[in-house]
Amino acid sequence: MSAATAPSKPGLSASAAPAEEHMDPRRLIAFLAMVFGMFMAILDIQIVSASLAEIQAGLSASSDEVAWVQTSYLIAEVIMIPLSGVLGRILSTRVLFAISAAGFTMASALAATATNIEQMIVYRALQGFIGGGMIPSVFAAAFTIFPPSKRNIVSPMVGLVATLAPTIGPTVGGYLSNSFSWHWLFLVNVIPGIIVTVMTWTLVDFDKPEPALWKKFDWWGLLYMALFLGTLEYVLEEGNNKDWFQGEEIVLGTVVMVTSATAFFWRVFNSELPVVDLRAFANRNFAIGSLFSFVMGIGLYGLTYLYPAYLARVRGYDSLMIGETMFVSGLCMFFMAPVAGKLSSVLDPRVMMLAGFAGFALGTWMVTGITADWDFYELLWPQILRGTCLMLLMVPINNIALGTLPPDRIKNASGLYNLTRNLGGAVGLAIINTLLTTRSEEHHMRLAEHINWDNPAALDWLNSVQGNFDSYGLDGATVAIRKLSGIVSQQSTVMAFADVFLLLTILFIALSALTMMVQKPSASAGGGGGGH
Repeated sequence: MSAATAPSKPGLSASAAPAEEHMDPRRLIAFLAMVFGMFMAILDIQIVSASLAEIQAGLSASSDEVAWVQTSYLIAEVIMIPLSGVLGRILSTRVLFAISAAGFTMASALAATATNIEQMIVYRALQGFIGGGMIPSVFAAAFTIFPPSKRNIVSPMVGLVATLAPTIGPTVGGYLSNSFSWHWLFLVNVIPGIIVTVMTWTLVDFDKPEPALWKKFDWWGLLYMALFLGTLEYVLEEGNNKDWFQGEEIVLGTVVMVTSATAFFWRVFNSELPVVDLRAFANRNFAIGSLFSFVMGIGLYGLTYLYPAYLARVRGYDSLMIGETMFVSGLCMFFMAPVAGKLSSVLDPRVMMLAGFAGFALGTWMVTGITADWDFYELLWPQILRGTCLMLLMVPINNIALGTLPPDRIKNASGLYNLTRNLGGAVGLAIINTLLTTRSEEHHMRLAEHINWDNPAALDWLNSVQGNFDSYGLDGATVAIRKLSGIVSQQSTVMAFADVFLLLTILFIALSALTMMVQKPSASAGGGGGGH
């Protein structure tokens, strides 16, 4: 809008507008290097998800222990993401990002050399914590170093990476572990990590460090935040596996979480330099954008988990087959990113969000009719809708949440904004896992009630199967009962998946209605999209 009004202000020089529009090639290259660093950090959340069995075998770990290969990364990353705001001010974007990229690269190399599960968990935690500093830095840079009119180019790029990386993680991981070995899940980061480190250290010059802030840094606040977010992530990740509050660890974790959360928020509102600045939530658009980001995290990480879980549990697919089935969403995101950027410059962001959540709802509703025979083609359109709608959502939500904030607030706000997406994923996965377990058990009980010795159809089926196996000299009765039990278990699992997809449909429909309550960014606001 500012460009449109410039001609009516004769006092402005003719070169002012072009200077504002200019994108420094050096900064653009530096930003692209940062984007690639963020891609690696987000990719590594999911890159191990399809290959945990290979890691478990290679490290002689139990199923409970190997789950921590992913959990330790998530817990460490979720602590670093909000912390990166104040660290970016103290160290500068250049120093923080270069240190994060170098540390992430070294931790990746160490993870590839792990000889037992304990070492792997430690290295993965280091990888997640140090690498977590790269993610908010990219979002902050996108909204501070580029003019608003260029955000319909930059925002889709950032959105594509933030959504594409976790989506293709299982595909990339499945290919690497099947074609080479699980060690390459981590070695693949080393060469790109070195390049990103050198480029960001050499080219990034977005801001200056403020070392004097070290004296004001709230170390107690950092401790309380680490305990709060760490135990929150642990409770959400492990709650379902330990039957929630029936397990002592979950009860203890919840007590620590509530206590440390109370202390953390007290420090935030009483420290001269809080470890996290919550004032950004006073901005209505940032608060609503963060809420949408939270729900988008449920859609992003929840569906990235649900589809592979169905293909593995019901269809019996291995990691590579799952990856080959799941690539459609990533492909749609890639091609939709420039389209979303163009649309953001001409459409009201609320319309884009409405279309995005409505498309999400349609995609999950289509899967409510899922059966045990569904394969690539049955999941094709739901995956196309998911990939397309993620990009329709990411661009306007980024612009609404961060585009209207003053530059001095963006670093801290970026950490909070990314935290909401990760927490949305963690909460979503916890609810989804719990629902899959409880609904599967309930469906199993109901199906079992109808399959008894008084049911003629069940008896006919058992007699038929028994006769087939008796003719081969086998114990047909035992085999028939086992096969029937397996069918009941499979059907109860499929019905539980259908229930979860139905609840997600309801959630996305509700968010579609809520989009109309968002205040449209003003034409002079800092965000891209409809405001510029």
